[in-house]
Amino acid sequence: MLQVLSSAWALLLGLGLLTVGNGLQTTILGLRGELEGFSTLEMSIIVLGYFVGFLGGSRLAPELIRRVGHVRVFAALASGISAVMIVYPMFADPIVWTIGRVIIGFCFSGVYVTSESWLNNAADNNNRGKALSLYMAVMMIGMIASQGLVVVASPAGYLGFAIASILVSISFAPILLSISPTPPFDRTKPMKLKELWVVSPLGCVGMFLIGGVIAAQYGMAAVYGAQAKLSVLQISVFVATFYVGALLMQFPLGWLSDRIDRRMMIMGVAVMGAAASFAGYLVGDSYYVLLGVAFLIGGTANPLYSLVIAHTNDYLQHEDMAAASGGMIFLNGLGASCGPLLVGWMMGPNIMGPGGYFFFIATLLMIFAIYVAYRATQRAAVPLEEAGAMVVVAPSYSPVALEVAQEIAIEAELEEAAEEDPGSA
Repeated sequence: MLQVLSSAWALLLGLGLLTVGNGLQTTILGLRGELEGFSTLEMSIIVLGYFVGFLGGSRLAPELIRRVGHVRVFAALASGISAVMIVYPMFADPIVWTIGRVIIGFCFSGVYVTSESWLNNAADNNNRGKALSLYMAVMMIGMIASQGLVVVASPAGYLGFAIASILVSISFAPILLSISPTPPFDRTKPMKLKELWVVSPLGCVGMFLIGGVIAAQYGMAAVYGAQAKLSVLQISVFVATFYVGALLMQFPLGWLSDRIDRRMMIMGVAVMGAAASFAGYLVGDSYYVLLGVAFLIGGTANPLYSLVIAHTNDYLQHEDMAAASGGMIFLNGLGASCGPLLVGWMMGPNIMGPGGYFFFIATLLMIFAIYVAYRATQRAAVPLEEAGAMVVVAPSYSPVALEVAQEIAIEAELEEAAEEDPGSA
């Protein structure tokens, strides 16, 4: 771990600053939209813009990097992020904000692709898993820290947007000044969705539904808080609690998933998240209940992402796992592009109001749990001794980091097989 920190601390610092800026502007936008009188549906379309841009960026950024190189792509996209954050308070218009969110989503996707390839290059085969864990921890801690800045900067003025822009701008320095030779860039050709469906229908459905859940809970959390008349401090703590739950529950659930039937584990986690969401819908008037609900939703939705990938890997050959990651990210992004629009409609004053936020999340998780139960009747479970280990991954990973995670999973399986049968090594 210390070796990873010594070789990549500047890169991780820069990524942390980027994440703080991203988390801050997401929450500030939700609060400012309420002050500007934007409808819930308008805010959901604005939130949707980020995930549409992110999905597009994950497909196009690799080609940009091949054409002009890592450094130019990173500098150009990060500059675009910083500029758009300043534009928000200048033009308080839903159309302008939606376009801005599409641009920012595209830029962040490209920045993550670039940064993750640098991080992978800075690590070696002995510490890539630790580097990936540190990367996820830095991003989660950055999102939690960003909510503390929400209290400092009033959403009614320019300060919050300016702080976010400054954080993104200064993140360039440690990253660009610390980069050694530009790493080679070569992406695996994605597996076709039809092929992925044949391998794992559960994986495809799960990635789509989890994308909707994660986009709704993070993109619309501040909008829910504003609608529910929470104070700025209460909203910042509420949003941060999702990330705290995600950070603390990933590893224990991952450890447990390697020891029991993975499908039963996925179904149980989905039911737990759905139950917590229904509790938020029914008794959301209590702020402390809201915090508990946020912790459990964040702590179930994020591990579900890792669990579904691990389940899909159980039915893949080693040589196909990296190729499948592109299809899984696409399905997750497709679900994320639909989630905010649907939850925004449900949160409308003539539909369900603020409670629609939790009802939507609960519905998706329960549908997923029911589908997992159905799939359990259609195919025999993979024996525990043949199932691969779960590698903890985050929904914000680009295809680069997810491919690295797949390679780590393969290496772990091969090492385990060599220990059980030394003669095969």
